[in-house]
Amino acid sequence: MVRLVSIASLALLLAACGGAPAPESGESHDEAAAAEYERGPHRGRMLRDGDFALEVTIFETNVPPQYRLYAYQGGKPLPASSVRATVQLKRLDGEVNDFTFKPEGDYLTGSGEVTEPHSFDVEVKAQHAGKSHRWAFASYEGRTTIPAAAAKEAGVEVEAAGPAVVRTTIRLMGTVALDENRHAEIKARFPGIVRSVSVQQGQSVRRGQTLVVVEGNESMRTYPVVAPFDGVVLVRNTNVGDVAGDNTLVELANLSEVWVELRAIGADAEKLAIGQEVEINSATGDSTTGGKIQTLLPLASGQSVVARTSIDNAQGRWRPGMTVSAEVVVSAREVPLAVKESGLQRFRDFTVVFAQVGETYEVRMLELGERDGEYAEVLGGLKPGTRYVAEQSFLIKADVDKSGASHDH
Repeated sequence: MVRLVSIASLALLLAACGGAPAPESGESHDEAAAAEYERGPHRGRMLRDGDFALEVTIFETNVPPQYRLYAYQGGKPLPASSVRATVQLKRLDGEVNDFTFKPEGDYLTGSGEVTEPHSFDVEVKAQHAGKSHRWAFASYEGRTTIPAAAAKEAGVEVEAAGPAVVRTTIRLMGTVALDENRHAEIKARFPGIVRSVSVQQGQSVRRGQTLVVVEGNESMRTYPVVAPFDGVVLVRNTNVGDVAGDNTLVELANLSEVWVELRAIGADAEKLAIGQEVEINSATGDSTTGGKIQTLLPLASGQSVVARTSIDNAQGRWRPGMTVSAEVVVSAREVPLAVKESGLQRFRDFTVVFAQVGETYEVRMLELGERDGEYAEVLGGLKPGTRYVAEQSFLIKADVDKSGASHDH
């Protein structure tokens, strides 16, 4: 519901601010773009100057995208060798790409790859039979303009692409357990009769506080059994009149720190190591905390291990016996360039983010490496430092789709 409301809100804000119009009803995005200019015999953009014409295409069948130009005079094809041409592309971020051409068969081939996105301001120059020709036009795709106030109102958040730590994790289940170093089964020092019990189960006690009073059998004198540390009474096993011998009178634990014991089997067990970082979540998802694996305990099966970590429990949120889930970081690598996965969208056959330049947003087709659910390593398609939409990127995609900016070949 929040997503739908956000899209609707952005649409209303853009309408009020004069956002890009959608194609007319019944007209596809590609049809709307094609209607803006003449198509040539090779489905490229026809540029005319008198009776001279140049058809501009981008060819990418089984090869990286490259310009191919076809020349015509009076509507008839010209030999490619009779024409000299250049193409200059000016991109949104200020990058400029210059292409020269050489004849190849019946067309001119550009000197380099036309990298994605194919979105730029284009200047084409050609010379034929001693005459010069020049054309300039905009060829945009995956681009939209959204006023800053509208983007802010819609919750669009932008960050700069840069280094990040990409983690490899495994997910384990486990339980909260008593820290046995903070647990005591309290007994009488000398056999006797219990004369008084001053605590109840669940009661908090302080170090030195009297828990039970016992009358010794031999001395016939009473002595106190006291708490050895601050803690909580887990179990009260005695009442007035009971015999105090080797039996446990009171079970006490300090719960300010507790253990989390995570169980792993097979390949996951082999990846665990002491010192690995762990993010722990309660079964309800209400509580989250972090720690490090301190101990690996082999189980009787020999194929499973228990990974134990100690966590702070000063607030008492982690109760022994609780079921928990955990993400264990088995490896971490700093990569030179990454983006948040929350910013990723699909555009044509690519995974993209939307770069921001002023109030304009434009796709960046990405080559991705490792991903960890928070960050994705970028191997290509994005410059370091580029500001991109990290949150609410689906709103930008929705507006790009609405604007109908298509792939111009």
